[in-house]
Amino acid sequence: MKKSTLNIYHGALLLSVFLLAACSKEFLRRPPKDAIVDAGFYKTDDQLMAATALLYSKVWSDYNGRSAISIGDFRAGTAYSGWNDKENVEFNTTANTTANGASWRSFFIVVGQSNLTISNINKYAGPEVSAAAKRMAIAEARFMRALAYRYLVMNWGEVPVIEDNLKLISDTSLRKNTVESVWKFVISEMRALSEDLPEVPAREGRITKWTAEGMLARFYLTRAGLGANGSGARNQSDLDSAKYFSQRVITKSKYSLLRSYYDLFLFPYDNNAESMFSLQWVYAPGDWGASNAAPSDLNYDSKMCNGDGWGGDKSATWWMISKYEGFVNSGDTLISGRTLDQRLKATFFMPGAYYPEITQKLADGTTPKLIYPYNTGDNNFLCIKKYVTGRAADVGGQSAQQNYGNDTYMMRLSEMYLIYAEAVLGNSASTADATALEYFNAVHTRAGLPRFEDPLTADVIFNERIVEFAMEGMAWYDLVSLHYYNKAKAYAILNSQDRGLFATAPDKMPDPTSWKCVKTSWASFRKIIANDGNFLIPIPAAELSQAPNLKKPAVDYYNK
Repeated sequence: MKKSTLNIYHGALLLSVFLLAACSKEFLRRPPKDAIVDAGFYKTDDQLMAATALLYSKVWSDYNGRSAISIGDFRAGTAYSGWNDKENVEFNTTANTTANGASWRSFFIVVGQSNLTISNINKYAGPEVSAAAKRMAIAEARFMRALAYRYLVMNWGEVPVIEDNLKLISDTSLRKNTVESVWKFVISEMRALSEDLPEVPAREGRITKWTAEGMLARFYLTRAGLGANGSGARNQSDLDSAKYFSQRVITKSKYSLLRSYYDLFLFPYDNNAESMFSLQWVYAPGDWGASNAAPSDLNYDSKMCNGDGWGGDKSATWWMISKYEGFVNSGDTLISGRTLDQRLKATFFMPGAYYPEITQKLADGTTPKLIYPYNTGDNNFLCIKKYVTGRAADVGGQSAQQNYGNDTYMMRLSEMYLIYAEAVLGNSASTADATALEYFNAVHTRAGLPRFEDPLTADVIFNERIVEFAMEGMAWYDLVSLHYYNKAKAYAILNSQDRGLFATAPDKMPDPTSWKCVKTSWASFRKIIANDGNFLIPIPAAELSQAPNLKKPAVDYYNK
């Protein structure tokens, strides 16, 4: 399933993608430097494809390495880091938090690179470039820009919409734009560009018309709550649009659910039938930014990877584990009966569980298959399994320290099934709609769970999304979507979470059938306080000092 045809033209054609990150304070004042700049490079359809290939990998490198889990999961409460990234774990991210600035910059790297790609195509595309190839290439860049703005508006609220970095050289009037107008921009962009994308990938790993329509389903479902201002009913027209586009993808596209959830993350899983859009990483020794460095921060031990393994302090939270069907909460103890949900083992390493696809290189030179160890102390870590593929020997030699070739999911088909169910539920307390139940159960039973027979409720669908997409950078954005129309409930969920340390004991070693989790008595941190004053992430202080217009009231954005 590897993307052999999605080659990225590196070397002399590219300047370092990290130049923009290093010059973050200038993002509003000049175009990014990290781009394909050879005017002679845009002369054929193949060259145009190579130019936009960069948008599937390098420009998202900072997001993939720092923002995806830090914001998407640590901030959401699905996982914690015992010693690193504490600001997001403890929900006290400030304007000076390092991870905040890195995340802000990562999305504006995508925006700036997308803008420059559009400009270069319009300026340099030669007569041999077909009209269809040109439309598709520009659509790809607009897609990435719109998606980056979705992350920006959901994290920081009012942000400046930039469609042309070159004009900013002489423009001193740039202001933040209102949340409503940013959403109008990204939805109108996604609707327009969807018409210029093919129904099947032009090459392996490329987005399609259905990818764009899937994003429209996601965008409309979120925006449906925006007009409620935190307390009220969601917009029915947007809910209907989310239902419409999600069902079109389910019934008309060629994407399909994999039969096994575990296989979604079993190497080589790249560009499988369920993947609607993934970041396209390649094993690329010596080419920083082309490969996936995130597994280095997720691998829990150097013995089961490539000498990195810096994820030993990362774990599921108590709240997250309680979401898996079969765990019963008894005060300071969670007890699992026979756990049927296959997503647990695929998402977190559980003591005693067998992971035959991963080998360990021990001191005596042996390389046994991995059985996740049991730490008998009063705290241990259910470390992150998703995106962990093992040592180079486990993946045909296609990995090294901070250099992994496995892709990062940005949208899977299962999301369309759950979006449809939530859109049908809408503002009702429950729904017994047959199609909504069918789609919900397609996801639910794929995980090994019995069919859900009761009417669907908002809590049921929310919990399913949390378990289905844990450690995929999704949970925080589900909470932001909820916050748009029900602030009180979003705060109640966050403030009720237990994010503290605990120990997990299997009923037997190896091959347990159940586990008992017990809270660590001496752990002082367990809860956060979320409210109107800290829910949105503050704009980084460095950006405010260099672009004082960001301190002014936001204005509506009008696409000229």
